[in-house]
Parts: sequence; structure tokens; C-alpha cells
Amino acid sequence: MQTYLVGGAVRDELLGLEVKDRDWVVVGATPEQMLAKGFTQVGSDFPVFLHPKTHEEYALARTERKQGHGYHGFSVYSATDVTLEEDLLRRDLTINAMARSEQGELTDPFHGRKDLEARELRHVSEAFKEDPLRILRTARFAARFRPLGFSVCTETMELMRTMVTEGEVEHLVPERVWQEIQRALHEQAPGTFFQVLRDCGALTVLIPELTPDTDFRAVIDTLQCVHASNGSTAERFAALLCSLDEPACMARARALKAPNDCQQLARLTVAFIGVIRRLDPAQPDAGTVLELLEKADIWRRPERFSNLINVLGCALEPANLKQLAPLRKAADATSRVDPQTLMKQGFSGKELGQAIRAERLARIAQTVSRPSS
Repeated sequence: MQTYLVGGAVRDELLGLEVKDRDWVVVGATPEQMLAKGFTQVGSDFPVFLHPKTHEEYALARTERKQGHGYHGFSVYSATDVTLEEDLLRRDLTINAMARSEQGELTDPFHGRKDLEARELRHVSEAFKEDPLRILRTARFAARFRPLGFSVCTETMELMRTMVTEGEVEHLVPERVWQEIQRALHEQAPGTFFQVLRDCGALTVLIPELTPDTDFRAVIDTLQCVHASNGSTAERFAALLCSLDEPACMARARALKAPNDCQQLARLTVAFIGVIRRLDPAQPDAGTVLELLEKADIWRRPERFSNLINVLGCALEPANLKQLAPLRKAADATSRVDPQTLMKQGFSGKELGQAIRAERLARIAQTVSRPSS
């Protein structure tokens, strides 16, 4: 039985980066031997075990064989005769296919260290094309390491294009696509993820609405702006869909299986953009401003409104940014309307709701409208 540190931990160690997660491969062991040593088995598709003290993952060396389409179309073979090199061969990129023994010896059968030095993302073997999820993973690594100068090598980009042409990407389940998108939105250069998908043709399959060059450039600039402000996942997702109209935005958000908070912030963003562009920043219509605030449900969801303003500040053209000032003023003014005060004046039921709205409208008019001459 031999144990090796593998994958990202070895890669990041060689890059001089902080190693956050450590994964191990065990060669020459059986599940029974692992259990006897106190490990807990957690894998259902193949034998993966948790160390009794560190709780790090230890997987028995394995090989995979393609049997169908998509991420789950594989049969897994794990036995004591599977070698370390055979286990590394099934991995996606050469920089992720290195291992270090407990004695510190590096095993690098596919020249991952050379590709680290060359700053290239390269597939390990032709088996790469058997799993379309690897296209998204490669794009995500490109987004993570873009600040270090990494890019997808020509051969791997051509292979990914072939996979798209052969229809493999169409077999990806939305839940897996969303997981990769969500992680990519928080990488060091999130726009690179979508650029790589666009370059290989996968974006046309996954988010075809972003295919036009003008729309793509606009959303990538917005996404980078939100990223620079350390925006939430919902803010980043709203930035991604900000060039769409409301029906297209919601249809794509649902198709991607995005969480409700992401869907709703994206919906509000595109709805607001169209109206804000038509607002007169000097004398906005108070009724329109109130309708926007009501649409945002600002009085019950003030934090979401703050997130919305952050995305709008990145998505709107410079000439339209001044339209955000009336919204902020109106939000502040209407937040001070006190239903309890109106109740003491005798309002209740439906009349109370009408009185609250009338008071909000009056305060918006006083705050954001210029007195007529």
C-alpha cells in the first residue's frame, strides 16, 4: 500500500500558492484494508475514504471507461492492480496529473511541471473528450490562473471545439453546469471562464444569448466591475445576464437552475436598466420611481436593493449613472414612512395600505422632483 498527494495540492505547491485542500490516492489497497485502518468510506460511485484524524479524502487508485453520454456515462474500475500512472492518466489536465509520495518524490508522467512553467493548460490524453464537464473545468482553471499568465493551449482548445461540434456539451445536466458557473464567477478572472467557453463554442450551447459580440463584451465588463467590488454570487450572476430583456433573462436563469436569489436579482437588474435609462435625472417621475421601489420590495428586502444598486452601478453606461441618485434618495425617504403613525391616525386594512403608498409617493415627489417654475 502506497499513499500519494495528488492533483491540486501538488500543482499549487509547485506554483508557490497556498494549499487549501489536500487529496490523496492510495495504490495497492482494498476497501477492507482502509476500513481496518479506521478510515470511513464515503464514496458511492468508487471507493473514497475519510482519514480518521485529518478527515482528508483518500481515494483508491482507479481507472474509468466511457459507457454513455455526459458526466455520469462512465464505469469505474478500482483494484489493487491499478497503478499510480493509470490513475493519473484519467485526470483532465497535465497540471492536475502530478503526485508526490510520502517521501517527497514527484511523479509527473505527463509533464505537468513543464506546462506549469509554460503557463499552459493542456489535456492529459484523448480521454479528455469523454467528459464534457472538463470543458467547463478547463475554462474555470483558465479563469483562476489568468493573473499568472495561464491560457488554454492550442491542442486542447481544438479538442474542446471538437467535443462541442460532436454534441457532448448538450448532454451536461444543468445542475453540474451551474456548479461550475457558480465557482467560476468567484475565480480571479471570471470573465476568462466565459471567454474560453465562447472560444470553443460551448457558450453558444450553454448561454446562447451572450453569443453576439456587443452583448458579450458588455456583460464581461459588468462582471469584472462587480468582481472588483467583491460582489456576491447573485450580483455576479445578475451582471452575467444584464444585457438580456426580462423574459429572456428569466428563461435562461431557470434553464441554468440558478438559485432563487440569483434569479430574482437578475430579473430586477434587467427590469430596472430599461426604466432607468428613460428616467429624467433632473426631474424623474415620482410614480415611476415608486413602482421601481415596489418592484424591488425594498422595504422588506433592503439588502437586496443594495446589491441591485451595486450591479446597476456596473451595468449602466456612464451617462445613465446619474439616474441612480434619485433612486437612492427615494429609497431613503420612503424607508422613514412609519405605518404605526398612520395607524394612530385611524387608518387600517386596505385604507392603511393606500395611505402608506400615498405617503411614500409624496415623499418621493418632495425628495427627487425639481419644483416647477
